[in-house]
Amino acid sequence: MTDLEAIGKTCFALHARMTARLLSRTYEAALRPLGLKLPQFGILGAIGHGTTASETVLADRLGLERTTLVRNLKVLAENGWIEPVTGDGRGLRHRLTPAGQAILEAAIPLWQNAQDQLEAKLKDTDAEEAHRAMRALRRAAYPS
Repeated sequence: MTDLEAIGKTCFALHARMTARLLSRTYEAALRPLGLKLPQFGILGAIGHGTTASETVLADRLGLERTTLVRNLKVLAENGWIEPVTGDGRGLRHRLTPAGQAILEAAIPLWQNAQDQLEAKLKDTDAEEAHRAMRALRRAAYPS
């Protein structure tokens, strides 16, 4: 019989999902006054950073299922925060509207506050070390 306790203590996926849910709650609570969800903040940030990738490439870069990305893009467009742009190739691309830029600028201090609170709670754990470990796990799990 498999040692289920050992699996529970060592499974990267289980711990990553639990951690992601808790982290998401923290950031979503911070962004709630703006009516913004964490994935939407990430998408706005990627688009605002100048990512002009197709939806498929953007989903891949953000680690989102394409259907999740498209659903969030629809919400962002309905709120008037993004708009499609025509470009080379078949893939649909987006840019921030002035309202989208404003909501992103309003969200950044809320995000920063949540970030600062989490870093303060890390106490003896080096935040950069935690970031390195998460990046290493993403690389290890990324399909070859």
